[in-house]
Amino acid sequence: MRSRIDADSWMNNFAPKKTVKLGSAKKPAIIRVQSEARFKEVSATLEKHGWAFRIGIEPDKAEDVSDLERLLHPQKPTIVEKKIGRNEPCPCGTGKKSKHCCGK
Repeated sequence: MRSRIDADSWMNNFAPKKTVKLGSAKKPAIIRVQSEARFKEVSATLEKHGWAFRIGIEPDKAEDVSDLERLLHPQKPTIVEKKIGRNEPCPCGTGKKSKHCCGK
């Protein structure tokens, strides 16, 4: 017989993992700039879009605006072409099955 605690921990292993969106209050964009002018420019862009952020001015370190770049240019999902089955005709046009022609 399972106890209530064991059942709950078992269910948590299969629960969907929620991701936090970049630029939200729980996961703000973290930016590092080198000058006051750049600070104003970057913070204006972030505020215009309504994104949450933490920004710091550190003139002795390299600028890091990678989170801003990810927010401005999000990745598009890749679309994979349909795989040719072994028993389908070969796409090279011979008329043979793929497994006997180019799919060796």
